[in-house]
Amino acid sequence: MGLDTTAFVFPGQGSQQVGMGADLCDASGETRELFDLADRTLGFDLSKIVLEGPEEKLRLTANTQPAILLVSVALHRALGLSPAVVAGHSLGEYSAVVAAGAMEFADALSIVHKRGRYMQEAVPEGEGAMVALLGVEEQAIRTAIAEHGGAVDVANYNAPGNIVIAGERAATLAVAEAAGGKSRELAVSAPFHSRLMGPAEAKLAADLDAVTVTDPAVPLYNNVDAARVSTADQIRDGLKRQVTRSVLWTETVAKMAADGIDTFVEVGPGKVLTGLIRRIERSAARHNVADTSSLDATRGALSG
Repeated sequence: MGLDTTAFVFPGQGSQQVGMGADLCDASGETRELFDLADRTLGFDLSKIVLEGPEEKLRLTANTQPAILLVSVALHRALGLSPAVVAGHSLGEYSAVVAAGAMEFADALSIVHKRGRYMQEAVPEGEGAMVALLGVEEQAIRTAIAEHGGAVDVANYNAPGNIVIAGERAATLAVAEAAGGKSRELAVSAPFHSRLMGPAEAKLAADLDAVTVTDPAVPLYNNVDAARVSTADQIRDGLKRQVTRSVLWTETVAKMAADGIDTFVEVGPGKVLTGLIRRIERSAARHNVADTSSLDATRGALSG
């Protein structure tokens, strides 16, 4: 196992928890400086929301997205290692872009704060829904969507037997019931990665056109194509299209493995991606970096 066959992957919304990054702030002056920079960049006390809550404030999409980016980038910098490739799940793609050296942290933070606000504003709360379908075949989901109509899309291909649909609330719940299997409505404030996010995509595209993106120092696998990209234009284009389109996580992980990646390191709060990768590529080595103890353990494993 070496870094030349290792991917760093970054989590998206849903992995947040109050207090994430606290032990790293206590241990690292660089992390405290990054948290201070985040507050100055956004013009409000994001670090206090991250470290102290309250949880309902952290759960607001416009706060959640920069919060997860902040902690993920802090953990990546503390780890101090460079992998062969990077990728991120939904919002996590921005953390991956920063880790790859293609966008400045402050610029990414401002963009994801706006991204969260635009997504929240695109659909009034309560009118949309996201539902995870567990143990249901992809074709059964597509058939249910075709038969029931309505604004419903596949939002996330997370792992075999773990697919998320999103769209108009009533239609999404009807499709979930028709598809069979187990279903679980997600506690999110908007139907991400569905056609209903069109207004958010249009606004975000203008912001992405205005921000500086450079060719990455480390290749990135994007969400919308599950493809390895290596230019600024490809990265910008993928981030634009990502808002209304499916997260192809299953295919992305499989592509990385097919390209020789045998070790995946989840960098950020939680272990959601580590669990998904276990189901996609069972033979791959998996590590996570979520706090100082897991950071030390992973650094030791990667350096050993």
